[in-house]
Amino acid sequence: MAHITISEQHGVRYLHFGSRWVQGAMRIARPASLELEYTRDLMLPLLFGDRPDWPASVLQIGLGSASVTKFLHKHRPQSRITVVEILPEVIAAARQYFKLPDDPLRLHIEIEDGHDFVARHRGRFDLVIVDGFDDKGRPGMLDTTPFHLNCRERLARGGFVSINLLTRHRGVGPSVERIHQAYGERVLVIPPSEAGNTVAIAAIGRAMEASFEDLRESAHRLKEACGLNLLPTLARLAAAHPGGTLAF
Repeated sequence: MAHITISEQHGVRYLHFGSRWVQGAMRIARPASLELEYTRDLMLPLLFGDRPDWPASVLQIGLGSASVTKFLHKHRPQSRITVVEILPEVIAAARQYFKLPDDPLRLHIEIEDGHDFVARHRGRFDLVIVDGFDDKGRPGMLDTTPFHLNCRERLARGGFVSINLLTRHRGVGPSVERIHQAYGERVLVIPPSEAGNTVAIAAIGRAMEASFEDLRESAHRLKEACGLNLLPTLARLAAAHPGGTLAF
C-alpha cells in the first residue's frame, strides 16, 4: 500500500508518496490550472494540433494529483479521457483532495499497470501522456523500449505522446535513446524546466516543421482561450533550436 501524504504551502496543495518527491500539485484557488511547469510542457502538442476539438481521445498513464486530467476535462470538453493508475490510493487521494472530476461519460479510470495496459489494449488515442513514477521517482517499466513501442501502437493518425522524464545525476540520455528506438527521428526533447523535469514529445507519420513565430501565435491563442502559457516552453526550445524553425 502506498503511503500517501498531502501538504500545503502558499495556496498550493501537494501530493507525496511518503517521500520528498512531489507527485502532483494543485493551486487551491485554480484547481484546473497546471501548477507545475513540466505539466505545462506536457501540453506542447496542443500547439501542433492548434484546434479546439483536438485531442478527441486521451490516454493518461499515471494520475498523480490529476492536474492534466482536470485541465483537459475543463478545456477540451469534447475529449474522452482514459486514465491508467496502478495505485487505488492515488485515485482516492485525487478525489478527496484534488477535485478529480466524477464524469463517467468522459472520464474512465483503469486500476492497472500502465505497461500492461498498453500491451493489451487495442484502442487508439490522439494524445498519450506518460507521467508515472514510484515513491523513489523511478518509472520502472514505463522507461523501456517495449513500453514505448506499445505506446506507439496506441497512437491514432497524427497523434502525439508526451513523456515526463525526471532528470537525475546520470541524465536522461538513455531514456531518450529508448524513445528514439520506438519513434525514430520523430522525437523532440524540451530542455528541462527549472524544477529539473525533461519532457519528450514523440509522434508517428510524416515529419512536421513549424516556425517559432507561428508557434508563438498559436501559444498566444491558447493562452487567451484557456490560460495555458506555453511561451516559456517555446523560449527554451528556441534557445536549443536557433534556426527559427522547429522540425521533428
